[in-house]
Amino acid sequence: MSKGAVQIGGRQSVTYIRVAALTPFIEHLQNAGVSPATLLNRQAIPSSQLGDPYALIPLHHFVAFLEDAAAATGDDAFGAKLGAHLKPADIGPMGILFSVSPSIHIALQRIARLANSLQGATSSGVVEEDGTLTWSYALTDRTIWPRRQDAEYSMAATCELVRSCFRANLNPLEVHFEHERPAKIEPLKRIFRAPILFSQSSNRLIYDVEETDRVYRTEDKFLIATLERHLADLISEMKPEDGVSEKVNFLIQLYLGRRPVTTTFLAQELGMSLRTLQRRLDDEGTSVRALMRKHRSELAANLLERPDTRAANVALALGYADGAAFSRAFKDWTGQSPREARPHRSRKLQLPED
Repeated sequence: MSKGAVQIGGRQSVTYIRVAALTPFIEHLQNAGVSPATLLNRQAIPSSQLGDPYALIPLHHFVAFLEDAAAATGDDAFGAKLGAHLKPADIGPMGILFSVSPSIHIALQRIARLANSLQGATSSGVVEEDGTLTWSYALTDRTIWPRRQDAEYSMAATCELVRSCFRANLNPLEVHFEHERPAKIEPLKRIFRAPILFSQSSNRLIYDVEETDRVYRTEDKFLIATLERHLADLISEMKPEDGVSEKVNFLIQLYLGRRPVTTTFLAQELGMSLRTLQRRLDDEGTSVRALMRKHRSELAANLLERPDTRAANVALALGYADGAAFSRAFKDWTGQSPREARPHRSRKLQLPED
């Protein structure tokens, strides 16, 4: 999926999210006795915008607001706990569409396809493989960090939607997070009731495909069409048509660290010939190699900025067979070894521009 973005002069594109996504957090803070006004002011979010659920605010301010809210409440699992109490109506027409879908598989496909109606710079998708169904979610703008609260909220909210709309005792087979393992994971274990892996290449929920394909209800086709039309109109306001490079970036994010991501594999996934894929990417001024290198280098830089992350785990997340291969590639990108790039260094990593 592409970014909902606006280019301002020569500056980097700014991505946005709908105010509706902020509302549950504001209400939760107020109920917890924490005034959200200070946090809103710190992130330059005008209180006057809160009355319009379709108003836009910069995504990086939204994500930083969640991190500030966790600090203000003293609860490291703030986002996950709030997500675990999400109701379909809390996310408007997208939640209602999820709740009336006939199966979990279809519901997850719809929320992935329509996610940008509320949030730009988001890559979300569903893939079926080897008896499992994986729903993935990540922000494509890697300059937005830290973003633990956003990731844990999104994973917990999706898990709760599955339980509340389909089967209350259904647990994922695994849960993946791109951030490092926090000091306390007991709250996350209670919420997900599944094995949790950290420092992964994306945030994911993995389910048994038989469970996700079970039909729970007959859908109202008129209601579905109405909701999808409304959401499609919202999406069209925020983003242009996806380019091939955006689709390749999504597949890299989805599969990296889980299976070999080759040009041939990507062409098959996109339903085009190898030559067509290469030509389309060339028209967009890039290549599979350049996109893979950029994704790996950015992800490696983010992971290595965290002092507790082991280089061997970073290598696995990036799809390298061993730490030595990753170290050689990293030094080729940056002129530094992974050890030299650790956060005790004051300078920031300078990554290549492909």
